[in-house]
Amino acid sequence: MKIKGTAMAAVEDPIREVPPAIADGNGNGSGTKSVDRMDTKATSNGRGKRALLVLLLVVIVGAIIATIYAIQASRYESTDDAYIEASVVTISPQVSAIIKRMAVSDNQLVQKGDLMVELDPTDYQVALEQAQATQAAMEGKLQQARSEIDSAKATRDEAKAEVEVAKANAANAAADYQRFLDLREKSPGAVSRQQMDSATDAQQSAIAQVKQAEAKLAAAEADIATQTATALAAEGDVKKAIADVHKAEVNLGYCTIVAPTSGKVTRKSVEAGTYVQTGEQLFAIVPNEVWVVANYKETQLDHMRIGQPVTVKVDAYPDMDLHGHVQSIQSGTGSRFSMLPAENATGNYVKVVQRIPVKIVLDNANTDQNRLLTPGMSVLPEVDIR
Repeated sequence: MKIKGTAMAAVEDPIREVPPAIADGNGNGSGTKSVDRMDTKATSNGRGKRALLVLLLVVIVGAIIATIYAIQASRYESTDDAYIEASVVTISPQVSAIIKRMAVSDNQLVQKGDLMVELDPTDYQVALEQAQATQAAMEGKLQQARSEIDSAKATRDEAKAEVEVAKANAANAAADYQRFLDLREKSPGAVSRQQMDSATDAQQSAIAQVKQAEAKLAAAEADIATQTATALAAEGDVKKAIADVHKAEVNLGYCTIVAPTSGKVTRKSVEAGTYVQTGEQLFAIVPNEVWVVANYKETQLDHMRIGQPVTVKVDAYPDMDLHGHVQSIQSGTGSRFSMLPAENATGNYVKVVQRIPVKIVLDNANTDQNRLLTPGMSVLPEVDIR
């Protein structure tokens, strides 16, 4: 009875220490072995319960995590095929010349209107002076042509007066001839033959003088027309000369290159003393305004709409969160506008999920000058589609 009581106590409280040896009536210690077996069984049951409890907790936590992930996955659309984009302004000269001075360096921040490059203006200064001289010469010719018009008009006025005088003389001569003719008819002996001949000659001479004066007047009118045409041609030459002067001034102005926008200088490839051609790339300016281009799968656009909020993580700055919104969705997949677009009507067709670029405008980009965002940087955007 004493041994049984001890064994039951060990079962009820397996932590309590059991005496090392309790002998039976024969003194061989069999009671001790029975107690050890009961103690081991109780310990195993306790460990099994704890393991089951731990497993149950793991399952519950896993279910909670899976539920949260499913909710998040249904609310957000993300892609790692996204990058920072910006407008890259290429700077090229509009005239060919030697670079006289380079006023910018690599990665320098410039403001709109800042001087960047000075080209040697010698050739274009000479061209401007030549154009100005040509303009002066053409204006002189125009003035001369206008003076010739005035002279021709004066000659015309003189010819008109001569015509009037000639007509008056012709009228007088005709009147004299008619008087002599009437007088001879009334009194045949009153007018001699010599007088009649003189009157006839005077009348014919007057008529000839009228014709001569009229011809001179016509020549004066023609000369006016000729001089007017010459003046019009001179006016055209003057306008061309003015245009040449303006072109020369513009070309001279092109020798000074200023920043068309604010941003940072990149890809600078020339230095002072280099001869550059028209249209040759000198460097580029990257403005501070950037955005994100995210290439989403076509299956991710079902609930995506313009204006939805976006959270953007930048690979280069893991602790930086940018915020923005969907600005637009491209009307066409990326492969459709590639150099070699797919021709699904030829060959064997394999369906591939297409990607469509989505433009995301950032609300707080480049606010930290120590963490600048530049084109090409990888980002991870998440669009809230609910």
